[in-house]
Amino acid sequence: MSEVKITITDREGTAHQVDAPTDMNMNLMELIRAYELAPEGTIGICGGMAMCASCQCYVKSEHPLPEKSDEEEAMLSEAFHVRDNSRLGCQIHLTDSLEGLEVEIAPES
Repeated sequence: MSEVKITITDREGTAHQVDAPTDMNMNLMELIRAYELAPEGTIGICGGMAMCASCQCYVKSEHPLPEKSDEEEAMLSEAFHVRDNSRLGCQIHLTDSLEGLEVEIAPES
């Protein structure tokens, strides 16, 4: 199994360093749910379809990420608490290049 370490800061400000499998086709939103870093029903409400922004995160580290899709851009344009480093966790797929990634879960709308 291939894993990378990712640091996720929850909505209470606590940082969690977690192991993220890169061989299971998971995304960041699913990882946050798997580690229960956000209360049930408050993240990934749309199931990872880039339709709700409940998984919005702030990318704190300088990692090369894929460009935002039109759907992600549109969803973030309607979301609350958006910053320049905002991304939807469901659109960040876990890969080996994310070793050391640091993100913070955005506040609930």
